[in-house]
Amino acid sequence: MTQGNSSHYQVLRIPVTATEKEIKVAYRRAARTAHPDHGGDPAAFRRVTLAYETLIDAKSRAAYDRSYGSGRGPFAEPSPDEGAHFDAPAAGSRASANVRRPNTPRNTASDAPVFVPPFEQYAGTGEVPLIPESLARQQVHGLPRKRGIFGAEARIQREMRTVQLISRQILPAIPAARLINGLQSPADNSHIDHVVLSGYRMAIIGSMLLPPGAYAWNGNALTHGGRSIAPPQLAHVVRRMQDIFPELNVTGWTVVHSTDGNLHEPVIDRHRRSGAHETVQVVNAAGLARGLKQFLSSGPAPNTVIVPVLARLLRGMH
Repeated sequence: MTQGNSSHYQVLRIPVTATEKEIKVAYRRAARTAHPDHGGDPAAFRRVTLAYETLIDAKSRAAYDRSYGSGRGPFAEPSPDEGAHFDAPAAGSRASANVRRPNTPRNTASDAPVFVPPFEQYAGTGEVPLIPESLARQQVHGLPRKRGIFGAEARIQREMRTVQLISRQILPAIPAARLINGLQSPADNSHIDHVVLSGYRMAIIGSMLLPPGAYAWNGNALTHGGRSIAPPQLAHVVRRMQDIFPELNVTGWTVVHSTDGNLHEPVIDRHRRSGAHETVQVVNAAGLARGLKQFLSSGPAPNTVIVPVLARLLRGMH
């Protein structure tokens, strides 16, 4: 797994939920330790200052959060020679040894979640986890939110169907799976409807609502009765998230809900040109439940909740 700089939150030793007052207190404490006049390291002091300047301003903090701490753009941490963009603990810290894939026999999807790094390690150290343990234990985060005026009801309806489907079919079978709804896309100004994270696999999910019938998917468009229907554009978002999270296997899914609520409708036939290497899969509700469960369960350490990755995703919720 890529190692490198701590995130701004970790530099100041605050959770991602920190208030303005908590940021100021943490900055004063960190600055006293890192200031060169007090025997500190100038590079460490610059990191502390940049972290404070970024997080204390509401707009710059929001922009930093929407970048998922990728280490790119105007709010990237210094020391580009390290070249890392994983929001991992600082090298040499107690937590840094715990973000790699755990060597544990408990590696089946149905096992109880294992948190990496474990929350127990923070006891008595003065360090603060990126998110509270109670938040990390939640399987569902956020709900579809009204965006814009036109088509909001239809969008919320299909997104709620997707939330219900994943909550009923996926989350009970994979206790470590985490569903995050309503993220800001790092690729453009659009939104990501849903992300499911389990172990080292991430699924980005969009949705459509279509009448029952037989549709053909050729890898680019759905066709029905000679009519072509373009699904949500997810490929560029998947590629961007894969770039931001190189330690994960990121895929995209478009679930097509039927207007009559039948999980097996509409029928999606795959065209011969549509291969298994597709960046985005287009499936009906039953196909999403089956395919997503297989994808997440077959990954390495599927019962693992990677806390730094989950924290980064939660920061990107709109």
